Amino acid sequence: MTTSMDKSDLQRRMHGAVEALKHDLGGLRTGRASTALLDPIQVEVYGTNMPLNQVATVSVPEARLLSVQVWDRSNVGPVEKAIRSSGLGLNPINDGQVIRLPIPELTEERRKELAKLVGQYAEKARIAVRNVRRDGMEHLKQDEKKHQISEDERKRLETEVQKLTDETIKEIDEAAEAKEKEILGK
Repeated sequence: MTTSMDKSDLQRRMHGAVEALKHDLGGLRTGRASTALLDPIQVEVYGTNMPLNQVATVSVPEARLLSVQVWDRSNVGPVEKAIRSSGLGLNPINDGQVIRLPIPELTEERRKELAKLVGQYAEKARIAVRNVRRDGMEHLKQDEKKHQISEDERKRLETEVQKLTDETIKEIDEAAEAKEKEILGK
């Protein structure tokens, strides 16, 4: 008997939620320079909005400094403006071709805000995983109604889906906890 529920598809979708969470967490500032910090920034150049990494090279020359090497000198101004208005709290230092971004120390208040944001990102990922689980369970019930699988088979597969869900949520919780510790400096 075949089932329309594909376990590897569920795994892939749940893993996608974990990857999205890790990407979101990578953009959170922890007091250390990271090129992922500038990933969400869009720059208005050539009459369109483009990701920063398509108009410049971002590097980390020191632990608390980001360097943005703009490829076209005429774009240095728009890149600097985009960084200033990004809400990241960075103050760009422009020397013509290269923009330096010193990463300031995080205040205790800002650390707590970032820790809350980590919790929100983690909850968003947990919800995504639970939605994937719900889809899988619905497929199993439909397959049972269509007499493609037996009740015992449905229950066995539901247990597998739940186990996969629990493992993925544990992975999300561990990633969030590690990021919170990193932010709060514990």
